[in-house]
Amino acid sequence: MIAPASPTLIDPALLRAWPLPSPEAARGKEERGRVLVVAGSPEVPGAALLAGEAALRAGAGKLQVGAPSEVATALAIALPEAKVMPLPTTLAGACKSTPALEHACARADGLLIGAGMDDTPTLRRLVQRLSASAECTAVADAGALGVFAQQHAFNAVTILTPHAGEMAALIDASVEDVQEHAADVALRFAAQRRVVLVLKGPETWIASPDGELWLHTGGCRGLGTSGSGDVLGGIIAGLVARGTGPTRAAVWGVYLHGQAGEVLARSVGRVGFLARELASRVPVLLDDLAPTVA
Repeated sequence: MIAPASPTLIDPALLRAWPLPSPEAARGKEERGRVLVVAGSPEVPGAALLAGEAALRAGAGKLQVGAPSEVATALAIALPEAKVMPLPTTLAGACKSTPALEHACARADGLLIGAGMDDTPTLRRLVQRLSASAECTAVADAGALGVFAQQHAFNAVTILTPHAGEMAALIDASVEDVQEHAADVALRFAAQRRVVLVLKGPETWIASPDGELWLHTGGCRGLGTSGSGDVLGGIIAGLVARGTGPTRAAVWGVYLHGQAGEVLARSVGRVGFLARELASRVPVLLDDLAPTVA
């Protein structure tokens, strides 16, 4: 193992010195950015809902969602702020691309893909189709991690958000090895694949392609719950859509997600709060840092 660089701790002081694009500079929703979420499956439709709402809560101006046709109507009702594009699926429930989705991807300022999806040949073909039109930063989660880890699918830097188990699968290692050498694993992978890597866990490590390393120790045990990662991916994609660079969006997103968990731990309990409750705490957290946002 190589000796990892000393990490920069993620805290409010760091973020105040590294502000987000000012929302006051945007005159309308178009200038706050379009985010496209391609997520969910017939069995896990809620992933698209959680990620899409989180992107809006992080300040994105417009939301478009590509989701399985079987759940598209229900999703559009549950998420009335979004334009929902129904995607055809295989018999196994894997989503296929459409011209409408590819057109939306070409116009998007931020993209999240893979939440609630399985890594299948169909999803890999969908990613390849989108890569031909996308110019924005993509956030890859869950089922999309494999294809983004194996090839430089998009023109812009990609943000990958695996937990330790997913990371172990990506590098053919044990979960214990990943957890024991998390900093080194993150740095090496980010440098080799030229991605921003968010290695999620009780301690979350963020590595840039250029060898920079950040560490977040906030958050709480309650964040280890179904759908929490979908919310994190949505927050990061929303920040990207606002014009935030990929590394900064990852660092801010991890902090906001962790702090939302801390707020709920105090008001609901250390465990037992729901992933769907996280995103609604993000706007207040952003306002807490608003005096220094420029």
